[in-house]
Amino acid sequence: MKKIIIQVVLAAIIVFLGYFVYQSIMEPVHFDTEKRAREKVVIGKLKDIRTSQLVFKRVNGSYADNFDSLVAFLAVAEIPIVKMIADPDDTTFTKTINDTVGYIKVSDTLFSNKSYRLSELSIIPYSDGEMFEIGADTIERGGVDVHVFEVKALYTSYLKGMDRQTIINIVAKREDIDKYPGLKVGSLTEPSTDGNWE
Repeated sequence: MKKIIIQVVLAAIIVFLGYFVYQSIMEPVHFDTEKRAREKVVIGKLKDIRTSQLVFKRVNGSYADNFDSLVAFLAVAEIPIVKMIADPDDTTFTKTINDTVGYIKVSDTLFSNKSYRLSELSIIPYSDGEMFEIGADTIERGGVDVHVFEVKALYTSYLKGMDRQTIINIVAKREDIDKYPGLKVGSLTEPSTDGNWE
């Protein structure tokens, strides 16, 4: 009888240890899967912000340096709907005539199928309400003034609620190679509108 009890206890210990080993192996896999899923959402929002900034610059000549200005612009701004037709006087059909047939609100074009409202553009997903860091400036390149912008979200913001030590390790690894510890689009030091994920 004692032998059976010992075998049952040993079997339970083996099952527990097996489960513990399995969990320790799978924990980084689960973390990475969740991290990639969250980054996909954050990148989508950064792309929306980039598009919004490009429209803002096209109309105003420079980028917005805060979300209040950007959102207020997007709420009322309109872009023309242009119809291009061939010039009837051109027999080669290479010239066109642009005819503005109406206007459409920028917010209807950019945000009609988004899962968030325009007023939430500045909020980092998964961050419990933290806002993207935004900036705009003018830099000189080759004797020419160039308008630039940058929008950033730290790992610690959008990975909130996940394994704390793993996040600390990821941040430290990025800082060791002088890279931004998170996702960002644009740059305040270079004339670029690329994201650091591209």
